Amino acid sequence: MLSLVPVDIQLQDTYYVVAHFHYVMVAGALFAAFAGIYFWLPKWTGKMYDERLGQIHFWLTMIFFNMIFFVQHFVGLAGMPRRVPDYPLIFETWNKISSIGAFGFGLSQLLLLYVVLKCIRSGEPAPQKPWEGADSLEWTHLPTPVPYHTFETQPVLK
Repeated sequence: MLSLVPVDIQLQDTYYVVAHFHYVMVAGALFAAFAGIYFWLPKWTGKMYDERLGQIHFWLTMIFFNMIFFVQHFVGLAGMPRRVPDYPLIFETWNKISSIGAFGFGLSQLLLLYVVLKCIRSGEPAPQKPWEGADSLEWTHLPTPVPYHTFETQPVLK
């Protein structure tokens, strides 16, 4: 949308650009990193994490992420500039929602830390192949957790 010149002229240096960037770049990288952590955690630790807490972490992260950046589209469309120390009071409600979302988002990452620590300390032993899609070399040829110096000889691929 920002590649359209008339729209870009109107929205340049507004919070719309901030919201758009974070939706496109940050969400893709961040949620992919979370997926990788949850996918590999049983292989790294040899223990299963509490899946219910993982789901709660996902939904809290998703809700608070949208609270932060979805509302910034509205203030950007209304003309709120970015990189200013103060803003008109008309934007106060949306900025308050965005700020609450930012605090909630940060706190929900503490839940991820708790899930990881709980997994390391008291998780159930992980099976060799806990996921349906876990069919690559490390899931099929290595014990869980993976020992150091995993492939000292070249594995045979079929």
